[in-house]
Amino acid sequence: MAQDEFWEGPIPSSLTRRRSGLRPQFLVAGLILIGVILALIIYGFTTAKAYWLTVDEVMEQGNALVSQRIRVNGVVVDGSENWNAEQVTLKFMIEDDENPDHQLPVVFYEPRPDNFHRAASVIAEGELLDDGTFLADVLLLKCPSRYEEDPQGILRQSAR
Repeated sequence: MAQDEFWEGPIPSSLTRRRSGLRPQFLVAGLILIGVILALIIYGFTTAKAYWLTVDEVMEQGNALVSQRIRVNGVVVDGSENWNAEQVTLKFMIEDDENPDHQLPVVFYEPRPDNFHRAASVIAEGELLDDGTFLADVLLLKCPSRYEEDPQGILRQSAR
């Protein structure tokens, strides 16, 4: 055959490629991928969901909140901090701003935050145990700003 001659006639069936719409293995892999993504989204929403409550609301609802994931906002009771460095356990009490009669014991099995002693208020995230103790796995501290003026200084200035 010369170089300028071309094949004439039908292409043999052994050389033809057949195109099919979707290959089954790609369809199965795509469905598995979509399923995994949906499962991760659902898991993320269910674990991130936490009710935001005050100490008073936790005391009112009591046993209805046991073993549910919640966030509790309160003020650390002065002198209630009990830090055990050997067992890496922080125990303290929080109370409501408006009703200091209600106090909630909190246990935190992590290293004590460095600025815990300066905390103005605490947001504890975790779950309420059967005995009424709050088992926190996340502590968010709201510390007074170092840039805020002393209220006594403001009162003295305004009295002049």
